[in-house]
Amino acid sequence: QVQLVESGGGLVQTGGSLRLTCAASGRGFSTSAMGWFRQAPGKEREFVAAIGWTGGRAYGADSVKGRFTICRDNTKNTIYLQMNSLKPEDTAVYYCAARRNSYSYASSRADEYDYWGQGTQVTVSS
Repeated sequence: QVQLVESGGGLVQTGGSLRLTCAASGRGFSTSAMGWFRQAPGKEREFVAAIGWTGGRAYGADSVKGRFTICRDNTKNTIYLQMNSLKPEDTAVYYCAARRNSYSYASSRADEYDYWGQGTQVTVSS
C-alpha cells in the first residue's frame, strides 16, 4: 500500500513556474512507476507525465513537452513535476499516481495506476 500527498500548487501568472511535489509513504515506492495527471473543470482526467521506477524512463504528454519535467528521488520517496512557461490551459487539479506492481512500466493510462493522491490545484491567470 502506498499513500500519496501532493503539494506545491497555487496561483501563478502566464509564463510563470511552479514545482509540484508528491510525497509517498508505505512500501513499494522505490519500485513503483509514477505519474502525474490533471483534471480541469468539465473535462476528463488527462495524462501529464510519467516516470519509471529507476527514473530512467521519463516522458510527458505532447501538450507539456519542453515545459514540464518529471523526476524522482527514491531516497526521499518523492517525485516532482517542474512546470515552466505555464499557460492558462494548464489550469487544473493535478494528481500524483502510483502503480501497484513493482517494476511495471511508466504508463500514460490512468486506469493502470492503483494509488492516487488527493490532488493540488494549479491556476494560471492570463
